Amino acid sequence: MVEFFFDCSSPWTWLGFRNMQRTSEAKGIPVRWRPFLLGAVFNTVNPSVYEFRERGVPAKKAYLKKDLADWARADDIVLLYPPTVFPVNTVKVMRGCILLDSFGLLVPFAAAAFKAYWTDDQDIGDDRVLRSLCERIGFDPTVFFDGIESPGVKQQLRANTDELMARGGFGSPTIFVGDDMYFGNDRMPLVIRALEGHQESQAATKGAKE
Repeated sequence: MVEFFFDCSSPWTWLGFRNMQRTSEAKGIPVRWRPFLLGAVFNTVNPSVYEFRERGVPAKKAYLKKDLADWARADDIVLLYPPTVFPVNTVKVMRGCILLDSFGLLVPFAAAAFKAYWTDDQDIGDDRVLRSLCERIGFDPTVFFDGIESPGVKQQLRANTDELMARGGFGSPTIFVGDDMYFGNDRMPLVIRALEGHQESQAATKGAKE
């Protein structure tokens, strides 16, 4: 089982999300998508992120933009960094991912949210944008806005966030292959190797039983 913990507020997560989708489809491996709140994680276990934003090394910040541009070009997408609204409040959009998972629409909704924010420069914390995203994937916006206020959806998002920190996570995306943790889009080659090893191990075990 692969678990992909994510928050749409991270550009690296959009890249990782796309790569995880492709890997899942190519290898026939199911992914358990785990929305969480990145801000809560930063506040609790990784506050140094805020210091970097305010007083980080200028050369490192400049390289960050180049690095993102390189990855976006390699993935053939347009990635705007930073967007006009940055950082963005993703509470509603991540609750939406929780809600839409039960309707089988988490992936298209999250993909649309990533693109809206990181390519189209739309504020995904704005209700008007969220309404548009719902309409784009064919989901009733009224059901969406009612659903994201339900206690069960709110609790699940908090539980995912707490679980990630309890398992040693500190950012997005965080990927687990079994109990092995991998952080960041650039660790996807290691994730793929781990998945291949897991598949080979399962095949060998099945062969031995037969």
